[in-house]
Amino acid sequence: MEQVKQRKRRFGDRYDGYRVKDNDPLFHVIPHIMRSRLDSQVFFEEQIDISGLRQFILEHREKIPHLSVYHIFVAAAIRTMVQKPRLNRFISGRKIYARSYLRASLTVKKSMHEDAEEALVMPEFLPTDTLHEIAHKFNEAVNQVKVEGEANDTDLTVKLINLLPGFVKKFVVWGIRNLDAIGKMPKIINRVSPFHSSLFITNVGSIGLRSIYHHLYEFGTTSVFLAIGKKELIRELNSDGTVTNKNVINIRLVLDERICDGYYFATAIKAFKHLMKNPELLLEPPAYISEDY
Repeated sequence: MEQVKQRKRRFGDRYDGYRVKDNDPLFHVIPHIMRSRLDSQVFFEEQIDISGLRQFILEHREKIPHLSVYHIFVAAAIRTMVQKPRLNRFISGRKIYARSYLRASLTVKKSMHEDAEEALVMPEFLPTDTLHEIAHKFNEAVNQVKVEGEANDTDLTVKLINLLPGFVKKFVVWGIRNLDAIGKMPKIINRVSPFHSSLFITNVGSIGLRSIYHHLYEFGTTSVFLAIGKKELIRELNSDGTVTNKNVINIRLVLDERICDGYYFATAIKAFKHLMKNPELLLEPPAYISEDY
């Protein structure tokens, strides 16, 4: 297995990303044509067969406490980004960067009560993390925000900004946005901002929805948004005329098409589906770690 490499910083790099230079010249022009993330969104919908996951979870829940389908989705998404690192790129200041960290922003309810507050957790992962390590980091972050009266750094930052008068708040956000465009945004803001993650994941299936197309945020640098729908039972007609019942979940992805081409997106989705169908691959570190240039 390859080790995680520390890259040497070059001229034009940022603390949160490395400038992508070895690329199709067209991709360096596209950010000047499609200047906003909202102008560059592409939409994918896929159906994930989860029929075999129930048995897998029962077999491994003792070693991986509270293991759920959601953990496997998160782990498969992170592993896909390790194998397909161009998904972890972002556009800022009309330049393409390879992100220097691997972080997911996840929306969770503090309780199952209808009026319960939502909280954002942002566990950071290593490329070598297995399903066990990803589930542990996820659970640790969720447990922190579910403890009554305890707020994470993101919650505290939002509450602090909300104490400011409207015109000051507008100026602060304007300043942060412009500093981010030139790679000078304070690191502390990056650490607490859910809009500066590798991907954003929302589990709308937990509130009974099939799935949604969620827009990318213009603020920040997140280029991938994954929405996971509810579990459904479908009937599939086989070639021999028999009918098979399948448990599936519909997912919808919104991606910034400026970070890589459609073929790369398609192969990444195939890799993700393969991991979901073969979750045992997530029990071990990846056989290889691709580096983005």
